[in-house]
Amino acid sequence: MRASVAVPRSFQAIARARVADYVEMTKPGIALTVLFTALVGFVLASQAGLAVASLVHVLFGVALVAGGASALNQVLERDTDSLMRRTERRPLPSGRVLPGEGMAFGVALSIGGVIHLAIWTNILCSLLAAATVVGYVWIYTPLKKVTPLSTIVGAVPGAMPPLIGWAAARGSVGPEAWLLFSIMVIWQLPHFLAIAWIYREDYERAGLPVLAVVDPEGEATGRQILNWSLALLPVSLLPTVVGITGPLYFVGAFLLGVGLLILGVRAARRITTASARSVFLASVIYIPALFLLMVIDRV
Repeated sequence: MRASVAVPRSFQAIARARVADYVEMTKPGIALTVLFTALVGFVLASQAGLAVASLVHVLFGVALVAGGASALNQVLERDTDSLMRRTERRPLPSGRVLPGEGMAFGVALSIGGVIHLAIWTNILCSLLAAATVVGYVWIYTPLKKVTPLSTIVGAVPGAMPPLIGWAAARGSVGPEAWLLFSIMVIWQLPHFLAIAWIYREDYERAGLPVLAVVDPEGEATGRQILNWSLALLPVSLLPTVVGITGPLYFVGAFLLGVGLLILGVRAARRITTASARSVFLASVIYIPALFLLMVIDRV
C-alpha cells in the first residue's frame, strides 16, 4: 500500500484563505446594515433628485470606516473572543491573523474611509465617521469590560450611519436626521439585550459584565427589553409627525412596533433563550423593514 503524501496547499488557496480572513474581520453582515441605514439617510435628505455619484462615494467611505472599526474592535477583543464559543474561531483569536496585521488593516481602512469622505463628500461627513470609529473602538469596546451600561454607550456609534448619509446629501444634520439617529439608538438596545441573554454563558466566561450576566434571573433584562421596545414605538412614528414620511410609513411603523412590543412583553414575563431569540429575530427584521418603508413612502 502506498503511503499517503500530504499535498501542500497552493498559493491561490492560501491567498483565498487570507482574503477570507480579512473580509471576516470587517463583519460583512453588520456592514450591510450600516450601508443600508446610511443610504436611507442620504435618500431622505436628498431634495433635488438623487445624486448617484455622491451616494456611491459616501457608501464607499462608510464601508471602509465600518470595516476598519470592526477590525480594530476585534484586535482589542481578541483575548475575550478566544474565551467565547461563538467568537473563538475568528481570525485573531484563532491565530490566523496576527494582532499587528489586524491593527494595520483596521487603521488603514478607518483612515482611508475618513479621508475619502472628507475629499469626496464633505468635512462634516468625515468628522461624523471619525467620531463613529473613536466611539465604537476606543470608548465602547473598553467599557464592555467595566459596566453593563456599555450597551447604551455602544448604541451611539451604531446609530451614526444615517447621520453620515444625511450629512452627505445636505451638508448639515437637522432635527430630522437626529430623529433617525434616535430610532437607531433605541432599536439597538432590545436587539443587543436579546443577544446578550442568548449568549450569556459566553459573556460570563469572557468576564464581560453585560446585563444578562449580572442579572442571572433575567428580570432586569426582560424588563429593559420591554421598556426599550415600548419607547421605540412612539419614536418610530415621529417621522410622519414631522413630515419626513406619510401615512403608509405610519401604519407600517405602528404594526412593526406593536409586533416587537408583544415579543418584549413575552420576554418581560419570563425571559428564556427562546423568547430572547424571538426578540432578536424580530429586531433583525424590524430596522430594514422600517427604513425601507421610509424610502418607499418618501418616493
